[in-house]
Amino acid sequence: MSDAAQPTAAEVRAAAEAVKTALDRHLAAVERRSGEDDTAVYEAFNDLAAAAEAYDELLYDRYDEVTPFEIPGADDSLPPYTGPEEPNALSVLIRRDYAVAEPQRLLAQAERVEAVEDEDTGTQAAATVHGALGILFGEFEPDEIASRHKEFGLEEGDSTLWVTAADEPVGPGEWLEAPFEQVDPQRVVCRFDVSAVFDEELDDDLEEDVNEDAEDGEDADDTDEEFEDELEPLDADR
Repeated sequence: MSDAAQPTAAEVRAAAEAVKTALDRHLAAVERRSGEDDTAVYEAFNDLAAAAEAYDELLYDRYDEVTPFEIPGADDSLPPYTGPEEPNALSVLIRRDYAVAEPQRLLAQAERVEAVEDEDTGTQAAATVHGALGILFGEFEPDEIASRHKEFGLEEGDSTLWVTAADEPVGPGEWLEAPFEQVDPQRVVCRFDVSAVFDEELDDDLEEDVNEDAEDGEDADDTDEEFEDELEPLDADR
């Protein structure tokens, strides 16, 4: 980076002052918290995160230095909430991904359902994976499939649930043609994500802990050996 493109010392100092201001505002919002989902706290948190990130970038660009703290990234994918304070309606958006791990098991389950429902149709619809999926998702609720996915030959992937707020309920049939096109991220009240990524991060942390424990154990063994070496002359004297 050229000297002309670098931020000035004054800009870095201003960014640091912005972090201090945002920190004070966040503490004040926490102290005045009205409940677990207090909008003011949420907004203050995001303002603090943005100020800290800006300062970190300027500090690095100017001085090739970083800050010792890290802002959690869970809320980075959502902008600050700007929806109604008292929503009169809400929408729950759910996505669950599956892999068809055992097609034969899926086909067998669909054949059983089809045989019970209508003996006249035989197993024509259940003869293909596409048809089998239609039968099973038509027969069982999504939550039941989620809890019994292994029985249907499915393997869980990532999933997410978003709760969005609205001023008023929409009319019947208004969004059915494109149910997910008009989602406003700034009206998301909360979201819950499930992903193998989180499991991998946990496994990495556990592996690090195990390695640290192993290293500590090696150090302890070394200490024991040294202690035994110190005792040997005493035993010889006896």
